[in-house]
Amino acid sequence: MSFQFHAVEARLDDLNFDKLRVKTGEAVAVCSIFNLHRLLAADGAKGSPYNAYPMLGTFGDLLRSEHGHNLIGLSPDWAHSSPSPIESFLSSLYALSPKVVVVAEQEANHNGELCERFAEAIYYYANLFDCMQSTAPRAVTERARVEKVLLGEEIKNIIACDGLARRERHEKLERWEQRLNFAGFGRVPLSYGGLEVARGLLESRGCEGHSVKDKNGCFFLCWKERPLFSVSAWRFKRF
Repeated sequence: MSFQFHAVEARLDDLNFDKLRVKTGEAVAVCSIFNLHRLLAADGAKGSPYNAYPMLGTFGDLLRSEHGHNLIGLSPDWAHSSPSPIESFLSSLYALSPKVVVVAEQEANHNGELCERFAEAIYYYANLFDCMQSTAPRAVTERARVEKVLLGEEIKNIIACDGLARRERHEKLERWEQRLNFAGFGRVPLSYGGLEVARGLLESRGCEGHSVKDKNGCFFLCWKERPLFSVSAWRFKRF
């Protein structure tokens, strides 16, 4: 199979979709692993119409509504405000008409008020550290690096930072479902075969206490029944 590889080095909020060089008729697949939540930083720094009205319905509802913002109760100021980074990104992604968009995110709510995200972070990362203990004892050098360089920095950002500086704004799948539906995407159920492959990988590595759960076609990587990560698939819907 002949193919071309074109690397684009950019953060998601700085990504120029024109540089992706997508050709007419090409099938586009997008895979985002633990990245989308960083686009929510600007939403936390200043309000957005979507955050203020989280249950407005879908993007299609807005397109079909005759009077737009008046029908759903948005003020004229919001109607003319610029979209947030996550809204702009999903809108540009929708314009590519992707065949599939796979999203993996932390299954946690670290995008609320300080007390709320502090309590959630304690519970979430306690389970994550317990999960690591089952496969990587404390003496393992790689574990110490992951704790310090990756997880430690995440926790510090969640607790000690705010505004645009707080980029670790994890949200649970139900919230991402609202955002993606609003942007015009519909969910694609992941296959039972994929679920069996994931479970087989866990069993082959002797990962006791780990499991992969299927809920409405989405997968959750769990530690002792506590979901730690979610994986879902989406595609654009025509209106």
